[in-house]
Amino acid sequence: MMSADIAVIGSGSWATALAKLLLNNVSRIHWYVRKQEDIVHFNTFGNNPRYLTSVDFDTSKIVFQDHVLSAIREARIVVLAIPSAFVHASLRDLPAETFKDKVVFSAIKGIVPEYNLIVGEYLHKVHGVPFENIGVITGPCHAEEVALEKLSYLTIASRTELYARELATMLNCRYLKTTVSDDIYGTEYSAVLKNVIAVAGGICHSLGYGDNFLAVLVSNAIQEMKAFVDEVHPIDRDIKASAYLGDLLVTAYSQFSRNRMFGAMLGKGYSVKQAQMEMNMVAEGYYAVKCVHEIKQAYNVHMPITDAVYNIVYRQADVRREIQKLSELLS
Repeated sequence: MMSADIAVIGSGSWATALAKLLLNNVSRIHWYVRKQEDIVHFNTFGNNPRYLTSVDFDTSKIVFQDHVLSAIREARIVVLAIPSAFVHASLRDLPAETFKDKVVFSAIKGIVPEYNLIVGEYLHKVHGVPFENIGVITGPCHAEEVALEKLSYLTIASRTELYARELATMLNCRYLKTTVSDDIYGTEYSAVLKNVIAVAGGICHSLGYGDNFLAVLVSNAIQEMKAFVDEVHPIDRDIKASAYLGDLLVTAYSQFSRNRMFGAMLGKGYSVKQAQMEMNMVAEGYYAVKCVHEIKQAYNVHMPITDAVYNIVYRQADVRREIQKLSELLS
């Protein structure tokens, strides 16, 4: 059992899955859980009352904190696992020195909307975290399958290989295999874009398009993803690797994909607000598509799938007509 001062920030399904993985290998974690009543429940019953409730925790190995600063202050490695829409609100009031000498890994698959920045860039520009101390945790991996201990894979990216390998070792276990990468931009942007594609996939499914069409949609989507990440951060990367194509596939096809579910509800005629209220979970693709749409303007990247989702979600375009127009652009 490794000894590590590591903090998990967030208490949703993905944060809960990561805590479960870490506690296979480390003797203690600091865990920021925003609501005091949830901490009471954890300590009383040993499980998260809201997400992945079937996962049992040995709470003697967890130091719960209801203030984000307290959790970060006690840790050397910080894992951020809160929805991107709440990142700035959660971190904006922290003292300037909060992240000094900390290694910060983002498990957030979204863009900070107030700044139109992926989380790594936000941490660097707003909180002064050096890029060498920033990492990304990406899939393909659903929290629900981690809870069920189904064999899963993660990619841990950092410019500092030592940090990537250290966290990979903490997460690696019988049912979770890890790969390391130095592509912090490509892996994080791909994790954002695959949520947008999953929304499109859900819309198409509800409209009655079949597996044949979805295969074409995803085939075009990986080309769209490559065009975007190669423009934003042009390095030599294999877009067919699990961190890119694999994460796209699982999010576009899986029953556990909340972004696909969000899209499916839009395809059935729900308004954006109705879908969000009924899901009671955050679909990162909702926030991501607006940010990606704005970012891509600066790079003049042709992204018809992203455009279609943006038009449906933010311009209230007719869903059936928009997907029909998209279908004419795919090949």
